[in-house]
Amino acid sequence: MRSIPFLTLASAASTVNALEAIIEHHRPSSSGGYNATLQWGPCDPTIVEDSTITCGFFEIPLDYHDHSAGVGRIAVAKLNATGDRLGSIFFNPGGPGVSGLSVLSDYGPFISAVTGGSYDVVTWDPRGVGSLTVPGEISCFDNTNEYNAFWNGTIELSGIEVGGNFTNQEDIDALLAQAPVLQKKYEELGERCLRHATGKYLKYVGTAATVRDMVALADHLDGPEKLINYAGTSYGTILGEWFINMFPERVGRILLDGVVDPIAINTKESTSVFADELQDANKAYQGLVTACALAGPQGCALASAGQSSADVDQTVRALLRQAYDATRVNASSALVTSADIRMTLFNALYGADRWAAFANTTYPALVAGVQEETRDNADALSRRRSVRRHLTNETVSYGGPAILCSDSVDRRGTRMEDIFHNIVNSSRSDPLSLGTLWPVAYGYCPFWPVRAVERYQGPFNRTPKNNVLVASNIFDPVTPLAGAEVVAKLLGDNVRLVRQAGFGHTTIGSPSQCLNKIMFQYFANGTLPEDNYTVCAVDADFDIFAGVNTEAILAAMPSLETKS
Repeated sequence: MRSIPFLTLASAASTVNALEAIIEHHRPSSSGGYNATLQWGPCDPTIVEDSTITCGFFEIPLDYHDHSAGVGRIAVAKLNATGDRLGSIFFNPGGPGVSGLSVLSDYGPFISAVTGGSYDVVTWDPRGVGSLTVPGEISCFDNTNEYNAFWNGTIELSGIEVGGNFTNQEDIDALLAQAPVLQKKYEELGERCLRHATGKYLKYVGTAATVRDMVALADHLDGPEKLINYAGTSYGTILGEWFINMFPERVGRILLDGVVDPIAINTKESTSVFADELQDANKAYQGLVTACALAGPQGCALASAGQSSADVDQTVRALLRQAYDATRVNASSALVTSADIRMTLFNALYGADRWAAFANTTYPALVAGVQEETRDNADALSRRRSVRRHLTNETVSYGGPAILCSDSVDRRGTRMEDIFHNIVNSSRSDPLSLGTLWPVAYGYCPFWPVRAVERYQGPFNRTPKNNVLVASNIFDPVTPLAGAEVVAKLLGDNVRLVRQAGFGHTTIGSPSQCLNKIMFQYFANGTLPEDNYTVCAVDADFDIFAGVNTEAILAAMPSLETKS
């Protein structure tokens, strides 16, 4: 899903005070039941720009099976229905770690429109997210200087340098040499996280508890035992899958878009899951270079006149190689490394709507950084780098890893050397070596010190009260179509899978009137396609580059067959 800029709430004392004024606290009753209420009020405009959205707090037990563990709260936001209200639809934008409050202004109107305006769109900052929810952001360092000092000299800050696809033994040796250092650092990180002020909350940020939070919130807003409607993208599909199987009798209208394989999450080591999730990333990249070749130099700065997609691909690879060679000569002076370029390219693959900006703005800055033409360009680029390198005014949060690792399989004695060998082996069949992206949230889980007090581990084929709608792009670089197909198989006749013939992570980045119509009919009256073979086209008037739409790109990629 597209990343949306979010103003951090850590220093916004006025925001906390304003929202505190509209919360009412209710402790568990003496009989062991749990009661909570919520009063809506204005959101702080520095957090939520849309003045029609209202905000509040909802109190939750830290542990639904042990109320003596104490209480927390979730920050909630709501966009009211525009027509006759049928109830609420709860929305999680993914991550994990993305703030629901931060994206409702952007996505709320779209969700409201495709659901007929008949539902209040309700979102929240789940456990481990933001500074208003408790437990919120998970911190393991007191400041960014401490963070940078801890990781100094490791690939946590520099990323993994590789020329080509890990056929050079020197590259392999350099990576494996980091294994004992990173093993120790990751184990020390877990202890630091436990010792930190937020460490006491690590065991309470799992997805099963977040499912129960949503159900409790739905009970309050729509009434106990009423059907619950939900839309989740990316990690939000895990939340949806857990909900469907934990509370099948409460399933109303459910949309899962950009689907994570629930079996893999519950049975595989997390680093293997990440490798599986990248299986279509190179197909998405092939779409980008094909689009660029079709646009030509007048529309795409990556292309020269008359170049094919293979030529554009070679241009990208040449820049990767140039950055790699410069870094190998003098890593300390390299302004832009091959690891930086891979991370930036991978971020661009998240949505076809990002491709033009990458090709025409970001790529020239990358070239300038590699060639050291101006330090100003490189400095500007550094601010767009991945979370590896933190500037002094950034917040270092481990909320995303804490959530993922809370749900992860138990520790199996995996060594960092094993992980690195897997990276090397998987990258040998990956011409761009996108599997070398580091750090990634999944990488922490084999060494994470705790798991959630409650983990849902199946079954994942329970029969829901109502049918579920699952959507996926055919070329999703992060949650491949295969994940949606797994869920469709698990739920059988109780699900309909709709493929969108497009590129990017989740369908929401590319408009499709075909898919919008299916969503509208589903949320209006439960109508779904007759089978799982519907393929929706991206709208023809959606240009990725000037004069180049998705249909043209797919037609120019004959070697990549779409599933139907």
